[in-house]
Amino acid sequence: MSKSLSVFQYVLLGVILIASAALMFNSALQDSAIIDELAHIPAGYGYVKYFDYRLNPEHPPLVKALAALPLVFQSVNFPTNSSDWKNDVNGQWAVGSQFLYQSGNNADQIINWTRIAPILLTLILILFVYLWSSRLMGRWWAFLPTIFTAFSPNILAHGHYVTTDVGAALGFIIAMYFFVRFFEKQTKYNLVYSGIALGIALLLKFSTVLLIPLFVFFIIAIAFAKTRGNSFSAKFIHFLKNLLRYIGYLLLIFIIALIVIYIVYFLFTINYPVSKQVSDTNYTLASFGGGSDPSWAACSLTAKADLSRTRCLADLDIWMAGNKIFRPLAQYVLGVLMVMQRSSGGNTAYFLGQVSAGGWWYYFPVVFFLKEPIPSLILIALGFILGLWRFAKGFGTNLIKRFSNYVELNLAEFTMISTIVFYWGYSMKSPLNIGFRHILPTIPLLYILSSESIKKWIKNTLEISSGFFHAIFSLFAGLAKSSLKISLVIVLAIWLIIETLSASPYFLSYFNEFGGGIWNGYKYVTDSNYDWGQDLKRLQNFVNNPPKGEEIDKIAIDYFGGGDPEYYLGGKAVSWSSDKGNPDAQGIHWLAISVNSLQSALGKPVDGFERNPKDAYLWLQKIKNVYRPDYRIGTTIFVYKL
Repeated sequence: MSKSLSVFQYVLLGVILIASAALMFNSALQDSAIIDELAHIPAGYGYVKYFDYRLNPEHPPLVKALAALPLVFQSVNFPTNSSDWKNDVNGQWAVGSQFLYQSGNNADQIINWTRIAPILLTLILILFVYLWSSRLMGRWWAFLPTIFTAFSPNILAHGHYVTTDVGAALGFIIAMYFFVRFFEKQTKYNLVYSGIALGIALLLKFSTVLLIPLFVFFIIAIAFAKTRGNSFSAKFIHFLKNLLRYIGYLLLIFIIALIVIYIVYFLFTINYPVSKQVSDTNYTLASFGGGSDPSWAACSLTAKADLSRTRCLADLDIWMAGNKIFRPLAQYVLGVLMVMQRSSGGNTAYFLGQVSAGGWWYYFPVVFFLKEPIPSLILIALGFILGLWRFAKGFGTNLIKRFSNYVELNLAEFTMISTIVFYWGYSMKSPLNIGFRHILPTIPLLYILSSESIKKWIKNTLEISSGFFHAIFSLFAGLAKSSLKISLVIVLAIWLIIETLSASPYFLSYFNEFGGGIWNGYKYVTDSNYDWGQDLKRLQNFVNNPPKGEEIDKIAIDYFGGGDPEYYLGGKAVSWSSDKGNPDAQGIHWLAISVNSLQSALGKPVDGFERNPKDAYLWLQKIKNVYRPDYRIGTTIFVYKL
């Protein structure tokens, strides 16, 4: 490849990264704090400023710590004298509200600074998509999944918030990349890189713990694929030898990852008092696995009840929290156990006109279909169909031998497919249905696999027949066909870019045309799919600069999000809810409702979910068409003039 061509590729990659960063920064500056940032920002500041992990243990620290790092070099007030910080168990929401809005700080400045790190992590994700794709399909074809990642409205949405979702996607891709790299070339350096990458992944989000069983599955498949021998016994012995060697490698990778985790958690628990860590852990896990068992009978290997065995983990973690050596790991295990507890308990959500805490098995497929851009859906569907067709053509061959050859020659592709299937299966089984963001780690993998499949399809078009005239005819016919196919790919990429630009800056509320677009997606599903409280600053602008002929001296607000209406609107804001009735009766002639709150109030309760009629905005439905507000702020706040 010529040097000038290589330079052009780097310039193109740079342009993609700059464009993606610009779109995220533009949204970041306009959006108010979303609900999770209210907990994540103060927690991260507590880690890097005070080396204290008492806040937000249900998420690992890396994203939060990196986000809060710029604040250490600024003069900000943190409520360390607050009882919510000193005495409460994980008083993250109260401390967050005090830190951002009640301590004399500039909330917008803090929020904007902390969003820089997540944006940078998103750019690193895009870089790794390009890096891995270029190894699999060449530098030019690597731009296809890179563009689809860089201009994905869903990745741009979560990429500019202080949350762990894009971090999880980055964690999966770097851990898998270095794992594959080691098993393709087994050097001590690649093994160390793989361990460090896994450790970083496990520090980005607890969902990356799924990499541990996945890695175990991968080494079994690799050992099977590399098995040789003329007889069954010879093959079995060779398989065991391979497997034992790979288990040794994997244990070393896990140990290195554990060391990385320990170092980070050791740093961030230095000033977390041991006595408070023990009491906080004990309180948090009080009901885990059926409650505490002082006799430790729950930890017996002969215990039959699954509940008892899970309780053993909680009791062990409480003991570790009181041990000066193990307490950094105890804080990590606490987070994993909290995620397990929450995942099994579900979460109240609005979906397709219903409100439930039990979840829906088809939640993620439907949300994916409604929120993934149509050009991306076409790319993924085309790649899947072509891949399935290639597999079907050789179905009659020896499947075991074919599987072995496939794993050995296409390890990266095999790990991606396995991860997607496993991750989606786990997600669909879980009752925790709170957003597209939970399947975000699989999205870049889908783009890479689809692009690779399409590349093979186009490459096959250029196969030349034998014989001079046949070769000439085949060449021109192949060029014509490949040109049409390449044109299709280019059209999809341009379509995606235009679609994304048209959605800016409302990336969180993005829905494709099947889902009604950014203005109507809330009719299908809300929460982090649509409304996370990002439009409060836009409401501030509306109230302070009302439409011509209007005057707003007071406004009742039923707000869902991480912002503080009183901070932005002062005395004009009056906190409201349905059960308070019509604010007009109290001389307040304006009402603002977050669409997430509205849909939760109007959706049909199912699966035993009970809602008080007073909370259903029945009085508002009698006087207004609730879905036709007088004004709409951003995409997520409906304003009614009463």
